[in-house]
Amino acid sequence: MGNRIRVGIVGASVTPGGSGWGAQAHVPALQALPDPYELKAVCTAHEQTAKASAAAFGAELAFADFELMVERPDIDLIVVTVRAPQHYGLTMQSLEAGKATFCEWPLGANLSEAQAMADLAGTARLPTLVGLQARSDPTIRAARELIAGGYVGTVLVANMSYFTSGVYQRGKGRLWQAWRQNGANPLTIIGGHSMDIVRYVVGDFSDVAAHVTTQTRQWIDTEHGHPIDVDSPDTIGVVARTHGGAEATMQIATVPTGASELRLEIYGTAGRLVLSADNVNQGPTKLHGAEGKDALAPLPIPDKFNLAPASLSNPARNVAEAYVRYAQARAEDQPCNPNFDAALGMHRFIDAIERSSDEGVTLRLP
Repeated sequence: MGNRIRVGIVGASVTPGGSGWGAQAHVPALQALPDPYELKAVCTAHEQTAKASAAAFGAELAFADFELMVERPDIDLIVVTVRAPQHYGLTMQSLEAGKATFCEWPLGANLSEAQAMADLAGTARLPTLVGLQARSDPTIRAARELIAGGYVGTVLVANMSYFTSGVYQRGKGRLWQAWRQNGANPLTIIGGHSMDIVRYVVGDFSDVAAHVTTQTRQWIDTEHGHPIDVDSPDTIGVVARTHGGAEATMQIATVPTGASELRLEIYGTAGRLVLSADNVNQGPTKLHGAEGKDALAPLPIPDKFNLAPASLSNPARNVAEAYVRYAQARAEDQPCNPNFDAALGMHRFIDAIERSSDEGVTLRLP
């Protein structure tokens, strides 16, 4: 396996209405990592846009046909940064072509899609990476190591809350998120990212009880000036127990005014940790800790956790961290974290949350 990683990205565009996340996060992350990455190709829906984007991003190749890009032998990693409903088709096509694949989160629009994607990647023994960027955040990785090393002793209780500003007036490019079936909503996006931090730092869950509602049932279509019905969940309350016996409560919501930062408090037999961030998967993330009855104080983040160039800013920072970790895992012929299996675990947890809410029961998890 060569050291160079030649990347083909689908969904990053320089034109208005294109994938902001691909162009604003993935492209600058890759450009900041010339060793070992090369942004080789860009694919968008139209040839003119593809050529303009490739020229702007410094990519050699431009495609309007995704199949042609995944068939190229000189592309090592396919990156999928399109809308969530399109993840399944493009990712499966990439895997079927034998390509290592980086898919943004959520992996699929639902659990069955995510299961099929993870199964195919596993059967084909292909390296994968998923856009749960918080797992690559240096501060969150440092907190995970502190917990594993016994900084707080045995974890007893964790509490996470995250309230973001709702966008209730939208143009046609964002209206598709109104409908639950498309798989991109507060439960899967801000909920998926924030609850995965708890899973990653504190430990995975053995059971869950949840209540999920849609509080804002209409948005305004700004193009036509009329309301549309919404069924995407926007208020989520979860009580879960980890395999280690800790109790975790999590509340996520979009609100009209007064949104607050992500805050995760972890209490153990010997101390506590507090993680906070303005943006769940971009940071900057702050870490405070206290041993015993000491007052909370800022904790330094060891240099070993900072892998990407310090000059990078959000939203590219944690994406670049993920790319560095992928390159390290690839060089060592090891699975990357987070990969499709990690994403599948999060999809299973979200599915359990929905079923628990619908049935009004506590569910045991594998």
